[in-house]
Amino acid sequence: AQIRYSIPEELTRGAFVGDIAKDLGTDVAKLAAANLQVLSDSDSQYFSVNVNTGVIMVSERIDREQLCGQNPRCFLHLKLAIENPVEFYRIEVEILDINDNPPEFPGDEVSLRIYELASLGARFPIQPAQDPDVGTNTLQTYHLSANENFNLNVKARTDGGKFPELVLERALDRELRAFHHLVLTAEDGGSPPKSSKIHITIQVLDANDNHPVFDRPSYGARLVENSPLGTLVVKLNATDVDEGPNGDIRYSLSTHNSAALRQIFAIDEQTGEIRVQGNLDFEEATVYEIEVEAKDMGSPTMEEHCSVVVEITDVNDNAPEVILTSFSSSLSEDAPPGTVVAVIHVRDRDSGEQGKVQCHVSSDLPFQLRKDYEHQYSLLTSTRLDRERVAFYNVTVSASDLGNPPLSRHTILPIALADVNDNAPQFEQVSYEVLVAENNPVGSVLVTVSAADPDSEQNSRLSYSILRAGGTDPGLDPTRYLSIHPTSGQVSAKVPFDYEQTTYLQFHVEVSDGGSPALRNRTLVHVFIVDQNDNAPQVHFPRAGEDSATQFRISPSTAPPALITKVMAIDADSGRNAWLSYHLVEATDPGLFSVALRSGEIRIMRALQETDASAHELLVVVRDAGEPPLSTAVTLVVLVEEKGPEALQGSEAQASDGGGLPTITLYLIVSLVLISTVSLVGLAALGVRCL
Repeated sequence: AQIRYSIPEELTRGAFVGDIAKDLGTDVAKLAAANLQVLSDSDSQYFSVNVNTGVIMVSERIDREQLCGQNPRCFLHLKLAIENPVEFYRIEVEILDINDNPPEFPGDEVSLRIYELASLGARFPIQPAQDPDVGTNTLQTYHLSANENFNLNVKARTDGGKFPELVLERALDRELRAFHHLVLTAEDGGSPPKSSKIHITIQVLDANDNHPVFDRPSYGARLVENSPLGTLVVKLNATDVDEGPNGDIRYSLSTHNSAALRQIFAIDEQTGEIRVQGNLDFEEATVYEIEVEAKDMGSPTMEEHCSVVVEITDVNDNAPEVILTSFSSSLSEDAPPGTVVAVIHVRDRDSGEQGKVQCHVSSDLPFQLRKDYEHQYSLLTSTRLDRERVAFYNVTVSASDLGNPPLSRHTILPIALADVNDNAPQFEQVSYEVLVAENNPVGSVLVTVSAADPDSEQNSRLSYSILRAGGTDPGLDPTRYLSIHPTSGQVSAKVPFDYEQTTYLQFHVEVSDGGSPALRNRTLVHVFIVDQNDNAPQVHFPRAGEDSATQFRISPSTAPPALITKVMAIDADSGRNAWLSYHLVEATDPGLFSVALRSGEIRIMRALQETDASAHELLVVVRDAGEPPLSTAVTLVVLVEEKGPEALQGSEAQASDGGGLPTITLYLIVSLVLISTVSLVGLAALGVRCL
């Protein structure tokens, strides 16, 4: 037999299930005597039997959802065993569901990301809630909180499951509302019903449907020229209401800008800062108009343009420029005052007062500037020039503008004066005096005359020549004796001089330059021949041959100091070289005769004796006073004879004793005095000239 009971789940322990004794129609005592036992098919003993009363009770908590899950009917099977006799009864207990579980969502919150350009009617499933109860106690419906964009649609499956989904009823606009917060409620059919909620956060994903917008349609800035690199010009500001890459803006210079402008300005693509990266020059451009574009990073990109007008303020940063329109670097020294040397054009790239230029040259130079008209000057000579005084000028032309502070530029014009043959050569001395020893070698340089010409090049190339001086003996042509080197001025001897023939020469040396016409000058040269001891004394008396001796006869009675004879000699030299002395070098009887040192007189020194020889040989040497001295010897033989010329000898001796100097000696002394006088007068005249 089989007995069925129905009980709700979640009964407390000891709750009544059924009365076995009554349902089986058996006495309770008989069941107790029959050793009644309850056996369960499951591992858990959910029920127990009270053998004294025959009642089945709940012994453990029963959870229908745990036992049977979503099965609509849930049964627990028991076996009832009785002994004497053995009998088995099958008991089936149906566990009835109660609404003990609310619907449960997987989480408390769910997030959706929906593209803002999603089409209307788009559906977005929501994870359904789960309710382990069955029947009417399980999930029955969903409710969506009020909103403007979404409706709720619940899809029912064949298995009874209900799946909620959001339906887009109105277009989204992220820029108006980026997030939507909804509440979805799941409710079962219990009584009372149970429910649970889930919060739905909808993030509207951006679409690149908005272009960047600058806060101003155009920007203006003003910069000083020559602003340093990195100077901030302006900071642009563009916004894009899109988000993410669609709202991420990059700045750049438009391709419409010139390459030159791109080299001067640069823009930071992140910050929009425009900075100076090149040289700002007012003289090249006073205004720059920069085209800038802002692009977002969406796909496709959207962009916006604006213009930036940059005005450049001029500063005095350009020094004046000096341009030579015409210039001659060489100028003749005889150029008259007012001669134009250069035509100068000046300019300044700055503007206003800073571009006005004034020029000047130093006042201590023989040049001046004449302003022809605006920006043009002429450089003129102001005085006469002299190349020999100043041959070269560096004329500095100074150009200054009127800026504050002023800038200036200095241009040096090198001007060389071309020589004109306006200076005659000048000798270093008005006259030259030269002492030349006779017997000089041929070609020896007697004197070097030197002249200078302050002119240059060909005008200063000098040539020397010898001219005969006025008042000179016509027979003494200086060119017979002398020659001069035409360029060095060295006067050389063409022949050896002989003092005994020529004692003095006077001539002019003329110097001429190479100019056209040539200029000349002269100087007087005095050549004094200095005597050398080159002539030995010559014995004029007594004359004798080379190998013979002159004989003189005296009487044995000749008394001392009777003059026996006189040796007479002359020397063609002059001065000390002509001073003669006589010496008795050898004699037969040295003590018998003597020779006067200066006069050459030979006298007997003692009376002759019978023992003396009858013939006496005397060797007399005549010597001059030169260095080294030259001498001549003469041999005399004195014969002692009874018939010798005693009276003649005595009278000559007396005449010699009472007379003056010999005639030849007198001539020599007079000549020496005259030569000394002429020399002293010449030296005195030379000294006066020098002073």
